[in-house]
Amino acid sequence: MMMVMQPEGLGAGQDPFAGGGGGEYMEQEEDWDRDLLLDPAWEKQQRKTFTAWCNSHLRKAGTQIEDIEEDFRNGLKLMLLLEVISGERLPRPDKGKMRFHKIANVNKALDFIASKGVKLVSIGAEEIVDGNLKMTLGMIWTIILRFAIQDISVEETSAKEGLLLWCQRKTAPYRNVNVQNFHTSWKDGLALCALIHRHRPDLIDYAKLRKDDPIGNLNTAFEVAEKYLDIPKMLDAEDIVNTPKPDEKAVMTYVSCFYHAFAGAEQAETAANRICKVLAVNQENEKLMEEYEKLASELLEWIRRTVPWLENRTGEPSMSAMQRKLEDFRDYRRLHKPPRVQEKCQLEINFNTLQTKLRLSHRPAFMPSEGKLVSDIANAWRGLEQVEKGYEDWLLSEIRRLQRLQHLAEKFQQKASLHEAWTRGKEEMLNQRDYESASLQEVRALLRRHEAFESDLAAHQDRVEHIAALAQELNELDYHEAASVNSRCQAICDQWDSLGTLTQKRRDALERMEKLLETIDQLQLEFARRAAPFNNWLDGAVEDLQDVWLVHSVEETQVRKLVPSRDQTLQEELARQQVNDRVRRQFAAQANAIGPWIQGKVEEVGRLAAGMMGSLEEQMAGLRQQEQNIINYKSNIDRLEGDHQLLQESLVFDNKHTVYSMEHIRVGWEQLLTSIARTINEVENQVLTRDAKGLSQEQLNEFRASFNHFDRKRNGMMEPDDFRACLISMGYDLGEVEFARIMTMVDPNATGVVTFQAFIDFMTRETAETDTAEQVVASFKILAGDKSYITSEELRRELPAEQAEYCIRRMTPYKGSGAPAGALDYVAFSSALYGESDL
Repeated sequence: MMMVMQPEGLGAGQDPFAGGGGGEYMEQEEDWDRDLLLDPAWEKQQRKTFTAWCNSHLRKAGTQIEDIEEDFRNGLKLMLLLEVISGERLPRPDKGKMRFHKIANVNKALDFIASKGVKLVSIGAEEIVDGNLKMTLGMIWTIILRFAIQDISVEETSAKEGLLLWCQRKTAPYRNVNVQNFHTSWKDGLALCALIHRHRPDLIDYAKLRKDDPIGNLNTAFEVAEKYLDIPKMLDAEDIVNTPKPDEKAVMTYVSCFYHAFAGAEQAETAANRICKVLAVNQENEKLMEEYEKLASELLEWIRRTVPWLENRTGEPSMSAMQRKLEDFRDYRRLHKPPRVQEKCQLEINFNTLQTKLRLSHRPAFMPSEGKLVSDIANAWRGLEQVEKGYEDWLLSEIRRLQRLQHLAEKFQQKASLHEAWTRGKEEMLNQRDYESASLQEVRALLRRHEAFESDLAAHQDRVEHIAALAQELNELDYHEAASVNSRCQAICDQWDSLGTLTQKRRDALERMEKLLETIDQLQLEFARRAAPFNNWLDGAVEDLQDVWLVHSVEETQVRKLVPSRDQTLQEELARQQVNDRVRRQFAAQANAIGPWIQGKVEEVGRLAAGMMGSLEEQMAGLRQQEQNIINYKSNIDRLEGDHQLLQESLVFDNKHTVYSMEHIRVGWEQLLTSIARTINEVENQVLTRDAKGLSQEQLNEFRASFNHFDRKRNGMMEPDDFRACLISMGYDLGEVEFARIMTMVDPNATGVVTFQAFIDFMTRETAETDTAEQVVASFKILAGDKSYITSEELRRELPAEQAEYCIRRMTPYKGSGAPAGALDYVAFSSALYGESDL
């Protein structure tokens, strides 16, 4: 017995057809199929169905079979069947009638089946020649799978799953039909009738069918299919209804004939799928546009309400009231503004994402309504921040003014009180006449005391003037209690004038009394005047004689006087420099840690960008964690800025303890933030590209591997020569003109490098399928039956409800001649899908 290879996925000893066919085009079925294979009802259904199926093809060659296990025994009709269904010639059959001739012919047929990728086991030519019904049915089922079911493909599923999905989609709108399998779902006949009605509504009046008449429904389907669709009757209604679980292979074989009979209708389904995808893209884009418009309107309205509040410069008379204003402003900065900052950022992200999606789907760029451009939002925001800064400056200035007023008022009251305390009793003292009974010495003593008082009075002149100046400044600053200040200041000035007059009068009286007594004491006074200088000289001489200093010049004497002062200055400078050096070391300690950390992170992010593994979602999660770690490090930069400010305030501009300046740290920090943001954005764009172009993760990984291999400098960019080498390695035949054309695509701004995103865009543009307005028009034309217009009924029949209503709402009436009422213009609609939005 000849052994033929088994279907992939079957082990030795398993039936090649009991599980449902070859692994290359059919998933292995459950084990119970094998156990039920010998069910007489199933065997009867398979015999009838397979016989009818074979005859539907053999009649094209002018022959047929009557008994499936007998008529294939010599291999001749089996070879003929394979030639008819494959359209290929098999080797010439052996003419003899001996057993070995029959075995040779059957082996030629089995070899042909094997050449089509079907691997069978345990089906030998001897069993077929001997009329083994089980083996013959298994062989025919394998042929059916390979030539009638394998190539069925619906929405990326194939074979059994594809055929089932096709049936489900075609019968979904019909009442009482729920196709879940190829056995019990077909017992009432409604599913078969629905399949026919969906494609040929003129053949069956589905509304008149009843679920409680399964035999009538099945016979209706069988008769219509045989008469109008050239599908022979392969099943018996009574067998289907009376069998608890009809044979799955028989039902699949019969249903597959409907699929092939209606193959032309699949063109309409493909067109409907294309239209649905295009409409889904447009609906999503329109939703993003609406969200942008709504968010932009809300943000602009908030700015419009906030600006007048910030422009109000009405001050308050008291410090407490102004502090309440300041607290309101702090609440605005702390509570009210941050969510709006996030909204503004989200608005820009949404706008960029929308534009990327429009570009990927070959739609025109989104143009927001007037006054709501991103630049309009940015200008309004800048205006808000300018007014906000002006308001903050005014608040602080006003508070400083009130603080100064309060300080000046307190200072005025303090100085006025001190002055008033000093003047207390001074007028009574100046009005005394104690000099009239005094001696010359007593008068002179009184005169000296009076001179001391005059000096004290003159010294208080500045204080009085300061008090007056304070009062004037309080008036100029609109102090709210200026009246009481002015009254008190006037009283002080009036009293000051009175003291001046009384002082002069008392001096005049004392001087007259002195002249009266001067003659008597003239000699004594002359003696005292002469003795005083001599006594002073004598005291100085004694000191000079006792001095131990040794000097050689007048200059040396001056230097010795400066030494203590200079020493003090040097000590103060030493202390200042010691403080500066401590700040230098403190700055250097932080900078020497921060600088290498930043550099290490920049390199780490670069490595991540060049060699990211895993799914894009996993890459994004890792990058987001890196971004958060970087943000958390910001407090170290802030502390370093504080030390840097101390150095600048101390006029220190050099630091021998570190090679990192604050400028170096700032540049590195900005580079790090830019690098992580660029890498995150690159992954985001890859996600958009993947989803829009239908790329697999494996394709993206291949693109990344190719790019990284030719990214010689490991900086995330390929130079033109490297890019050319990359394309050549991928099979491109490049001349100078063609390469120049490609470079204008991947480097439109002539930067001299090719980024990974530009490389991805180029590769997807070259390999991925794209929809155009012309393709959508062609798809609608198929649904419309080649008419230049389409009706609401046709749209509702061919498209899902949501997409159908979307089209009906937006399509304009057809203006051509010969169209029925309500006809719609699908050409204008298709063009509008790729044109400017009305939002």
